[in-house]
Amino acid sequence: MLWSGWGDPALARELPEQVRALLRDFLGVRAPDVPAVGLESVRLPPVALSEPVLGALAGVVGSAYVLTSHEARVRHTRGKSTPDLLRMRAGDGSAAPDAVVLPGSHEEVAELLRVCSAGRVAVIPFGGGTSVVGGLTAPGPGFTGVIALDLGRLDRLLSVDPESLVASFEPGVRAPEAERLLAAHGLTLGHFPQSFEYATLGGFAAARSSGQASAGYGRFDDMVVGLTVATPTGILDLGRAPKSAAGPDLRQLVLGSEGAFGVITSLRLRVRRAPEERRYEGWRFGTFAEGTAAMRALAQEGPLPTVLRLSDETETMIGLAKPDTIGSGGSGCLLIAGYESARASGWGSVAARQAGAAAVLSRMGGEPLGAEPGKAWEHGRFSAPYLRDSLLGAGATVETLETAGFWANLPRLYDAVRLALAGALGSPLVMCHVSHVYETGASLYFTVVVAQEGDPVAQWERAKEAANAAIVTAGGTITHHHGVGRDHRDAYAAEVGPVGVSILQAVKARLDPAGILNPGTLVPPTA
Repeated sequence: MLWSGWGDPALARELPEQVRALLRDFLGVRAPDVPAVGLESVRLPPVALSEPVLGALAGVVGSAYVLTSHEARVRHTRGKSTPDLLRMRAGDGSAAPDAVVLPGSHEEVAELLRVCSAGRVAVIPFGGGTSVVGGLTAPGPGFTGVIALDLGRLDRLLSVDPESLVASFEPGVRAPEAERLLAAHGLTLGHFPQSFEYATLGGFAAARSSGQASAGYGRFDDMVVGLTVATPTGILDLGRAPKSAAGPDLRQLVLGSEGAFGVITSLRLRVRRAPEERRYEGWRFGTFAEGTAAMRALAQEGPLPTVLRLSDETETMIGLAKPDTIGSGGSGCLLIAGYESARASGWGSVAARQAGAAAVLSRMGGEPLGAEPGKAWEHGRFSAPYLRDSLLGAGATVETLETAGFWANLPRLYDAVRLALAGALGSPLVMCHVSHVYETGASLYFTVVVAQEGDPVAQWERAKEAANAAIVTAGGTITHHHGVGRDHRDAYAAEVGPVGVSILQAVKARLDPAGILNPGTLVPPTA
């Protein structure tokens, strides 16, 4: 992946002229005065790890898998949030790990944690590097050094149980490879987040990821039936049955823990029969309120499409639901619905489910637009991060944030976040879509664009703080699927309250007494 942006550098895109005109005329965006630096010009601190410690790490995984080169360290510095990228483009590699270590087995992970715990070496688990919440930032002082624990060598499909529809994987398997391996068995995970092309299965579990087809397949945490986790104090092997009454489900303690409690070394995942047919289509609603009411009807009454997304008026006008044709939107609010079906799935045929959903959408005031908008969304479903990079290069601060709430509270949450962003940024372009739906509520995914100030990192941090406060005050969750990281940690503490914080701190102290695992992420520090 591109070290200072998203994805494959060959797929970087030029902004259409209509987008450049919008940025210039309506937002006052101007090209940055200083161009982005090259990889070789990124400023890194000296390697802090001593030769004996580096030797001990090499003794576990082999010297070929302990990397201290400039390029390896740069490529494992930070994640892919806008502040992360702005700092990297400015040549700020101050958060770089001292070394990148690539274990090849569960046993090697466990031994590395023992070595690092004894030597007070901070460990940042690294999957696809796609965190957008500051989840891959090296800690400050207090450690003898920092390693990025790259799990890329743990990339195997371990087993497939076609009778139970369960497959076991190592955590470093990237999502496209997982789909390829499962397809050989006629199976699929059905998990397609925007990070799909680069993220790993372990990362999905660690951040409680949710994919674009969550209405049909569920969130990733719904798919996890078992986990093996290495911690500095021992091994957790969780998940003997689909459901259990044997006390609290400790799998839920690991899911969403972002490497702060342990390192996932294998996952047992629920899979589905691969679909034989997929259809996507578009609908138009006059207002965002009308569209969300229709989504609620589908979520509560059925039939629920596999994919269900709704852009608000601004996002529809800009055309962000179709990133490959940005700038060519229309009026009202665009809803994308997708349908999948496999023989013996129990979901019914695509045609039947599509017709049933169409009856609900029409009854709720929707106007059918046919297959073209759905095909355009499908074609560009993973390309929005490339557009973000182009906007950054043009001199715009652009970032996303997301939350979720109950249906009755969704309008309040929507207004609160938009007002907070406007108050912090002046006159930004704020777009939103509903990306995931449930019987009881839905998520809201915001995209913000504004002209860069002299310090664009501070500019976004100001906006993020205001949006976080608005979400907490309005009764939403601080994150629906991006995770907590560092960016949401304080607001997460407000969400769970002091008793919740003390529970997290107690778990951290028990599993990671030296505090080496992803320090500063997720768990608020003790007073």
